[in-house]
Amino acid sequence: MPPLSVAAAQPPLGALLEAAHVRATLPGHSVRWGAGWWLLAVGLLALATWAVAGGMAERPAPRFVTVVLGAGGGPSQDDLSAYLLAPAGSGDFVALDAGTLLSGIRRAHALGSFGSVRPPLDSPLAAEGWILRHAVKAYLVSHAHLDHVAGLVIDSPEDASKEILGLTATIDRIRDHLFNWKVWPNFADEGEGTPLKKYRYVRLSPGQEHPIAGTGLTVEAFPLSHGGDVSTAFLLRAGESYVLYLGDTGPDAVERSDRMAAVWARVAPLVRDRRLRGIFLETSYPEGRPDTLLFGHLTPTWALRELRRLAELAGPSPSGHALRDLVVVVTHVKPVLERGPITRDRIAKQLGELNDLGVRFIVARQGQRIEF
Repeated sequence: MPPLSVAAAQPPLGALLEAAHVRATLPGHSVRWGAGWWLLAVGLLALATWAVAGGMAERPAPRFVTVVLGAGGGPSQDDLSAYLLAPAGSGDFVALDAGTLLSGIRRAHALGSFGSVRPPLDSPLAAEGWILRHAVKAYLVSHAHLDHVAGLVIDSPEDASKEILGLTATIDRIRDHLFNWKVWPNFADEGEGTPLKKYRYVRLSPGQEHPIAGTGLTVEAFPLSHGGDVSTAFLLRAGESYVLYLGDTGPDAVERSDRMAAVWARVAPLVRDRRLRGIFLETSYPEGRPDTLLFGHLTPTWALRELRRLAELAGPSPSGHALRDLVVVVTHVKPVLERGPITRDRIAKQLGELNDLGVRFIVARQGQRIEF
């Protein structure tokens, strides 16, 4: 699968100039194009001149790459929330949640989504094993619900030593209820029984930047409200560019919270300066879900309402909309078991119809590579 890139280069002006002098070579003949083709070439030349002069905004080169290991919010066990993120040009990833690991790595590798990231020729490991152990450098866990940690737990016996980062409440739940020698052996560095010390817990303080070991990334964590429980938004930085990953969250108005508002206030200046390159935003349910049954999740209507709050904080831009062309990767879609249109397709259609901000919605699919 070729990477889905939101960076599009302008057509080279020289190539369009050459098109005005193109020959068609047939066996035994050399024929110049007729007048109609000359007119087309002149039109293309004019379009190129307009683009170079600034009529067509050139999108900047990608600063991040993500490989989708899992995009769903259940019930499919092999496609649960997990996104590998690295600075563009790097093969050192952090996992944003870890619901699905090995099966997602296997799928993405089969599609060619890891590009040049592959094991050395002398490695005894298969590609998915090498990527799990050596390319995934750390885990950022938004909350300890099973659809965000199942892969981390199940694959831990085959994993390598690395950090698990999260808010204190998240780390404590993983320690007390998962790696505890009752549900699963304690592969971490604290907790019940004898810790095996494969993983090292790192508790993040809200709003404080922390380096992610083994990567070129830093992270700031912010609490979110998820049906009355605590989830997390992670703001990651590579150089001067940022990306925002939001774990499961309900809208502030339904959650009776101001936690989304606090996140938007933090990233609005980054939007204004064009340094926020993308947002991972859950949209679990299609339209028609009553607010009383959201259980700390978003619908397309609520996703757009929250994004409009961010746009208002960021203020107007020369293009008219503060969020125009901002990449929004749609996560945590919950498939249904009833017959009918696929939930992912329904949500994509509804987001497109509601999108009055000019954002670039990408509904994530397992195995996909996205550059932004």
